[in-house]
Amino acid sequence: MARPLSEAKREAILEAACRLVAEHGTGAPTAKIAKEAKLAEGTLFTYFASKDELLNQLYLELKTDFAKLAIPSYPSDGSLRDRFEHFWNGFIDWGAKHPAKRKALRQLAVSGRISQETRDKSAVAFAEIGTMFEQGHRDGVLKDQPQSFIGAVLDAIGTMTLDLIAQEPNRHEHYRKIGFSVFWDGIAA
Repeated sequence: MARPLSEAKREAILEAACRLVAEHGTGAPTAKIAKEAKLAEGTLFTYFASKDELLNQLYLELKTDFAKLAIPSYPSDGSLRDRFEHFWNGFIDWGAKHPAKRKALRQLAVSGRISQETRDKSAVAFAEIGTMFEQGHRDGVLKDQPQSFIGAVLDAIGTMTLDLIAQEPNRHEHYRKIGFSVFWDGIAA
Protein backbone atom coordinates (compact mmCIF):
# COMPACT_ATOMS: atom_id res chain seq x y z
CA MET A 1 0.00 0.00 0.00
CA ALA A 2 1.37 3.42 -0.98
CA ARG A 3 2.07 5.93 1.73
CA PRO A 4 -0.27 8.93 1.80
CA LEU A 5 1.23 12.13 0.47
CA SER A 6 2.35 14.69 3.01
CA GLU A 7 0.54 18.03 2.90
CA ALA A 8 3.62 19.62 4.50
CA LYS A 9 5.84 18.45 1.62
CA ARG A 10 3.31 19.66 -0.95
CA GLU A 11 3.23 23.07 0.73
CA ALA A 12 7.05 23.18 0.89
CA ILE A 13 7.21 22.55 -2.86
CA LEU A 14 4.65 25.26 -3.60
CA GLU A 15 6.40 27.76 -1.32
CA ALA A 16 9.78 27.04 -2.91
CA ALA A 17 8.26 27.29 -6.39
CA CYS A 18 6.69 30.62 -5.46
CA ARG A 19 9.99 32.09 -4.29
CA LEU A 20 11.91 30.84 -7.31
CA VAL A 21 9.26 31.80 -9.89
CA ALA A 22 9.20 35.28 -8.33
CA GLU A 23 12.98 35.46 -8.66
CA HIS A 24 13.62 33.60 -11.96
CA GLY A 25 10.27 33.35 -13.72
CA THR A 26 8.71 30.12 -14.94
CA GLY A 27 12.13 28.93 -16.14
CA ALA A 28 13.14 28.15 -12.55
CA PRO A 29 14.46 24.56 -12.68
CA THR A 30 12.56 21.84 -10.85
CA ALA A 31 15.85 20.61 -9.36
CA LYS A 32 16.31 24.00 -7.72
CA ILE A 33 12.68 24.06 -6.53
CA ALA A 34 13.10 20.60 -4.97
CA LYS A 35 16.40 21.60 -3.34
CA GLU A 36 14.82 24.78 -1.94
CA ALA A 37 11.98 22.62 -0.55
CA LYS A 38 14.62 20.29 0.98
CA LEU A 39 13.39 17.34 -1.08
CA ALA A 40 14.76 15.13 -3.82
CA GLU A 41 13.70 16.16 -7.33
CA GLY A 42 11.93 12.81 -7.75
CA THR A 43 9.81 13.60 -4.70
CA LEU A 44 8.60 16.78 -6.41
CA PHE A 45 7.25 14.63 -9.25
CA THR A 46 5.44 12.40 -6.76
CA TYR A 47 3.35 15.45 -5.88
CA PHE A 48 3.16 17.09 -9.31
CA ALA A 49 3.30 14.97 -12.47
CA SER A 50 5.08 17.72 -14.44
CA LYS A 51 6.48 21.19 -14.06
CA ASP A 52 3.42 22.57 -15.86
CA GLU A 53 1.15 20.88 -13.32
CA LEU A 54 3.21 22.43 -10.52
CA LEU A 55 3.00 25.90 -12.10
CA ASN A 56 -0.74 25.57 -12.70
CA GLN A 57 -1.32 24.49 -9.09
CA LEU A 58 0.83 27.36 -7.85
CA TYR A 59 -1.21 29.80 -9.96
CA LEU A 60 -4.46 28.45 -8.47
CA GLU A 61 -3.06 28.61 -4.93
CA LEU A 62 -1.91 32.21 -5.36
CA LYS A 63 -5.20 33.35 -6.92
CA THR A 64 -7.14 31.63 -4.12
CA ASP A 65 -4.90 33.21 -1.47
CA PHE A 66 -5.44 36.63 -3.02
CA ALA A 67 -9.23 36.11 -3.30
CA LYS A 68 -9.44 35.17 0.39
CA LEU A 69 -8.10 38.61 1.30
CA ALA A 70 -9.78 40.72 -1.39
CA ILE A 71 -13.26 39.18 -1.47
CA PRO A 72 -14.37 38.56 2.17
CA SER A 73 -16.73 41.17 3.52
CA TYR A 74 -17.11 42.44 -0.03
CA PRO A 75 -19.73 45.23 0.05
CA SER A 76 -21.95 43.76 -2.70
CA ASP A 77 -24.68 46.29 -1.94
CA GLY A 78 -22.33 49.30 -1.77
CA SER A 79 -21.76 51.85 -4.49
CA LEU A 80 -19.64 50.80 -7.43
CA ARG A 81 -16.88 53.08 -6.21
CA ASP A 82 -16.99 51.49 -2.74
CA ARG A 83 -16.82 48.01 -4.25
CA PHE A 84 -13.88 48.93 -6.47
CA GLU A 85 -12.12 50.51 -3.49
CA HIS A 86 -12.68 47.40 -1.38
CA PHE A 87 -11.14 45.24 -4.12
CA TRP A 88 -8.27 47.73 -4.57
CA ASN A 89 -7.53 47.72 -0.83
CA GLY A 90 -7.44 43.92 -0.80
CA PHE A 91 -5.16 43.91 -3.84
CA ILE A 92 -2.74 46.40 -2.30
CA ASP A 93 -2.78 44.87 1.19
CA TRP A 94 -2.19 41.35 -0.17
CA GLY A 95 0.59 42.55 -2.49
CA ALA A 96 2.32 44.51 0.28
CA LYS A 97 2.10 41.61 2.70
CA HIS A 98 3.23 38.99 0.16
CA PRO A 99 5.62 40.59 -2.36
CA ALA A 100 7.06 37.26 -3.58
CA LYS A 101 3.56 35.84 -4.10
CA ARG A 102 2.55 38.96 -6.03
CA LYS A 103 5.64 38.79 -8.22
CA ALA A 104 5.21 35.06 -8.85
CA LEU A 105 1.54 35.57 -9.73
CA ARG A 106 2.47 38.28 -12.23
CA GLN A 107 5.04 35.94 -13.83
CA LEU A 108 2.53 33.10 -14.02
CA ALA A 109 -0.29 35.29 -15.33
CA VAL A 110 1.64 36.06 -18.53
CA SER A 111 3.04 32.56 -18.92
CA GLY A 112 1.90 30.32 -21.73
CA ARG A 113 2.32 27.40 -19.32
CA ILE A 114 -0.88 28.21 -17.45
CA SER A 115 -3.76 26.38 -19.09
CA GLN A 116 -7.07 27.97 -19.99
CA GLU A 117 -8.75 25.44 -17.69
CA THR A 118 -6.65 26.69 -14.77
CA ARG A 119 -7.38 30.31 -15.66
CA ASP A 120 -11.10 29.51 -15.80
CA LYS A 121 -10.98 27.75 -12.40
CA SER A 122 -9.23 30.73 -10.82
CA ALA A 123 -11.70 33.19 -12.34
CA VAL A 124 -14.58 31.63 -10.38
CA ALA A 125 -13.30 33.27 -7.18
CA PHE A 126 -13.47 36.65 -8.90
CA ALA A 127 -16.91 36.33 -10.52
CA GLU A 128 -18.24 39.22 -8.44
CA ILE A 129 -15.50 41.47 -9.81
CA GLY A 130 -16.58 40.67 -13.39
CA THR A 131 -20.15 41.46 -12.45
CA MET A 132 -18.96 44.76 -11.00
CA PHE A 133 -17.27 45.69 -14.30
CA GLU A 134 -20.39 44.77 -16.27
CA GLN A 135 -22.61 46.85 -14.00
CA GLY A 136 -20.24 49.80 -14.22
CA HIS A 137 -20.38 49.74 -18.00
CA ARG A 138 -24.14 49.14 -18.13
CA ASP A 139 -24.86 51.99 -15.69
CA GLY A 140 -22.41 54.38 -17.37
CA VAL A 141 -20.28 54.70 -14.21
CA LEU A 142 -17.13 53.45 -15.97
CA LYS A 143 -15.53 54.82 -19.10
CA ASP A 144 -16.30 52.79 -22.20
CA GLN A 145 -13.14 50.70 -22.13
CA PRO A 146 -12.74 46.91 -22.21
CA GLN A 147 -12.47 45.13 -18.87
CA SER A 148 -9.02 43.89 -19.91
CA PHE A 149 -7.82 47.50 -20.34
CA ILE A 150 -9.22 48.58 -16.96
CA GLY A 151 -7.64 45.48 -15.39
CA ALA A 152 -4.29 46.41 -16.92
CA VAL A 153 -4.62 49.97 -15.57
CA LEU A 154 -5.43 48.53 -12.12
CA ASP A 155 -2.37 46.30 -12.30
CA ALA A 156 -0.05 49.11 -13.47
CA ILE A 157 -1.17 51.64 -10.87
CA GLY A 158 -1.28 48.90 -8.23
CA THR A 159 2.30 47.88 -9.03
CA MET A 160 3.47 51.47 -8.77
CA THR A 161 1.60 51.84 -5.47
CA LEU A 162 3.16 48.64 -4.12
CA ASP A 163 6.63 49.81 -5.18
CA LEU A 164 6.14 53.02 -3.22
CA ILE A 165 4.83 51.12 -0.19
CA ALA A 166 7.88 48.85 -0.31
CA GLN A 167 10.12 51.93 -0.24
CA GLU A 168 8.14 53.64 2.53
CA PRO A 169 6.12 51.05 4.49
CA ASN A 170 5.05 53.63 7.07
CA ARG A 171 3.09 55.43 4.29
CA HIS A 172 1.12 52.33 3.27
CA GLU A 173 -2.30 53.84 3.93
CA HIS A 174 -1.39 57.12 2.20
CA TYR A 175 -0.17 55.43 -0.98
CA ARG A 176 -3.07 53.00 -0.98
CA LYS A 177 -5.59 55.87 -0.84
CA ILE A 178 -3.80 58.03 -3.40
CA GLY A 179 -3.28 55.07 -5.73
CA PHE A 180 -6.99 54.29 -5.63
CA SER A 181 -7.89 57.91 -6.29
CA VAL A 182 -5.68 57.97 -9.41
CA PHE A 183 -7.09 54.61 -10.55
CA TRP A 184 -10.72 55.63 -9.99
CA ASP A 185 -10.29 59.00 -11.68
CA GLY A 186 -8.85 57.18 -14.68
CA ILE A 187 -11.72 54.70 -15.12
CA ALA A 188 -14.80 56.57 -13.87
CA ALA A 189 -16.99 58.20 -16.50
